[in-house]
Amino acid sequence: MAEYTIINKCQICAGGTEEILSLGEIPLVDSLMEPGRTMPAAKYPTPLRYCPCCRLVQLGCIVDNKLRFPKDYPYTGGTTKILRDNFAGLAQEISGSISLGKEDLIVDIGCNDGTLLNGFKGRVRTLGITPENMGQTALRQGHEVIQAYFTDDTAGSILQLYGQAAVITATNVLAHFDDVNAAVRRIKQLLKPQGLFVSESGYLITMLESCQYDSIHHEHLRYYSLTSLKALLDRHGLDIIRAQEIGTHGGSLRVYAGHRGQHRIHPSVGNVLKQEADRDLRVMMADFRRKVLEHKNSLRHLVVSLIEKQKTVYGLGAPGRATVLLNYTGLDARMIEAVAETEGSCKIGKIIPGTGIRITAEKEFLERRPEYALVLSWHISGDLMPKLKAKGFQGDFILPLPIPVVIGNKDVP
Repeated sequence: MAEYTIINKCQICAGGTEEILSLGEIPLVDSLMEPGRTMPAAKYPTPLRYCPCCRLVQLGCIVDNKLRFPKDYPYTGGTTKILRDNFAGLAQEISGSISLGKEDLIVDIGCNDGTLLNGFKGRVRTLGITPENMGQTALRQGHEVIQAYFTDDTAGSILQLYGQAAVITATNVLAHFDDVNAAVRRIKQLLKPQGLFVSESGYLITMLESCQYDSIHHEHLRYYSLTSLKALLDRHGLDIIRAQEIGTHGGSLRVYAGHRGQHRIHPSVGNVLKQEADRDLRVMMADFRRKVLEHKNSLRHLVVSLIEKQKTVYGLGAPGRATVLLNYTGLDARMIEAVAETEGSCKIGKIIPGTGIRITAEKEFLERRPEYALVLSWHISGDLMPKLKAKGFQGDFILPLPIPVVIGNKDVP
């Protein structure tokens, strides 16, 4: 297979699409580099496209999933308190929505380190699916794990070895599948007649309103609204039965679904669909494009003006979105001293692709006492900034989105 494929047809209905914008060529966001590597990071196009039929917004470039999600993929959900709390709440919510017994099976597609499955441990049979070595962490925590991509063969093995699932979860994963129709078909096949399929995905409306262009990258092939998710699930005989906005990853949509006609539809579904129907998505997308172009200039100008005043700027956090923001705005190792990560992160010691910026431990950041910290993990800034202030950081914070703003240290609780 070629490294990437350009696709202009809708990934749900195969209809025609229109380009919204492009961020140019961006490296794979988690393809972190070893220091001293001389080969530049591979970069790929980022055409963002819109299907007027499904109202789906999608990336028109599909990079081979073995490149996007290699075995040494560095993401670890359990290291972030906000995500741990979210998954604990989701496990409790699911348990209150469906009667589960010891013999029931829950399957978490893209289980990562097993943080979500931990909320069900000892109460039901738990099974995680992931192609990455991080699945070994879930295995050590007592969960069954199939370390593989979610293919037809994987789904067949689950049916043969475990039977159908009472609950299937896919948190921040439904945007990752190359062929999302095939993935949903497998999910339906694995789901018991009265079972629940629960997904969490970055929410398109929030992305557009908050100028979150840093979430546009090659792991995220689709940017869902509830309207586009309904178009997808309708094609496979699945009803959306509940929907709610949640705060993770800068704003996400949690959706419960089940086999058609098997569950009562919660009023939240109609409410969210109506809210979306009342919005002019084309106007929102045009406004988003304008803001993205403006933001590139304003953030770069702010950081460059600080460097010209001989101020030191560190980055805070190295999520995938940091790679997008730094590459798109052209902020590199000449302007950003380093990016600080939580102690113990497997990203420490690596280089953010396309920038030359090294990732270091918080200890160095606190010892160096930079005047400014660019909060690349801005989506958890409410938790991150007070912790660093409590650890002794006395500089000011720069929140990059939705518009660049400096938060004085004294203004952080």
